[in-house]
Amino acid sequence: MLNNHRQDYVIQSNDPKGDEGFGKVLGFVICFVFFLGALQVAYETALGWYHAAINWGGETIAHIASFLPF
Repeated sequence: MLNNHRQDYVIQSNDPKGDEGFGKVLGFVICFVFFLGALQVAYETALGWYHAAINWGGETIAHIASFLPF
C-alpha cells in the first residue's frame, strides 16, 4: 500500500460574536416565517367567515322573500 502523506486540514472558527449574530438572524427569520404563516391562517379564516356570512345572508333573504305573495 502506498502512503501518499495526504494531510487533511480542519478550519475551526472560534467567533462567539459571529455565532451569536447568526443565531439571532436565524431566530428572527424563523419567527418571521411563523408570523407570516399565522397571518395567512388568520386571513383565510376571516375570508372564510366573510364568505359564509354573505352566503348565509343571501339564503336567508331568499327564504324570507319566498313567503311574499308577489
